[in-house]
Amino acid sequence: MSLVLEQLNAEPALAWKTAVNVLGQAPGSPAAQKAAAITRLSPVVTQLLAGRDPTGRAYRKWIGSHWILSLLADLGCPPGDESLRPLMEETYNTWLGIYHQKNIRQIAGRTRRCASQEGYAVWSSLRLGLADGRTDELVSRLLKWQWPDGGWNCDKNPSADSSSFMETLIPLRALSLYARVSGDPHVAATAERAAGIFLQRRLFKRLHDGTVMDKHFVLLHYPAYWHYDILFGLKVMAEAGYLSDPRCQEALDLLESKCLPDGGFPADESFSRPTRPELSGYSTVQWGGTSQKRTNPFVTADALFVLRMAGRMVSAIRL
Repeated sequence: MSLVLEQLNAEPALAWKTAVNVLGQAPGSPAAQKAAAITRLSPVVTQLLAGRDPTGRAYRKWIGSHWILSLLADLGCPPGDESLRPLMEETYNTWLGIYHQKNIRQIAGRTRRCASQEGYAVWSSLRLGLADGRTDELVSRLLKWQWPDGGWNCDKNPSADSSSFMETLIPLRALSLYARVSGDPHVAATAERAAGIFLQRRLFKRLHDGTVMDKHFVLLHYPAYWHYDILFGLKVMAEAGYLSDPRCQEALDLLESKCLPDGGFPADESFSRPTRPELSGYSTVQWGGTSQKRTNPFVTADALFVLRMAGRMVSAIRL
């Protein structure tokens, strides 16, 4: 077994990702189900749940139920876990509540929404087997709010007329999954239009001059939360079925170039703080730490998934 696989296997929270995303086990197989159970009982998941905001503020970064559900879903916790129902209720109540509705703005003919919020609620509910009619309602709102160019944006500047990478990636992830589950062709078409936002820009470059859109886009992170980087972008392209598009190739080349000698990948930056729980952005989990020279197992699991799906599995893995 390669060194990087040993590192992944040493992290119980990555049991499902390693089995399914890296090694290619079928999601419904006994091996995948066993791995999901290991993930659910891992110290990381236990820490996430124990550190949940006790006041019920679903969107409190990064310890509200909204974020915890998104992480449990991303790690591959088993669907149908009714102990998570209270977190899902908090999340639904937040994004379908009267207070939230009052803050939805129509400016210059466009709905200005941080659609990553509804997007994560949809995606988490589906992945964790907790979806109900409220998931359908959130999907209908995303469809209604889509901008003419195919994405979403919460910019309240009336002159803003281009969708945001940050607010479009997670709805794309959610709607592509919803389309697969429901078979709804309209939702599938909406997701395809959203994918075009990224593909037209080769996942990280400006349309008008081909330069890098944002320096943080080409750095690696886990978790990304609502932020964008090429790894998160490529992961969603893989899930949604667009990774074979030639316009993903430059981002794939860039990701592959970041492979470390041991076959792993680093976390260049972190969007969370491991101390000062009184401040926004606190996390009860350190997520492998940051270093441009040391493998981060959480980043590595996602990078290897993307490269496997692209037919580019790095030679260091030797599967």
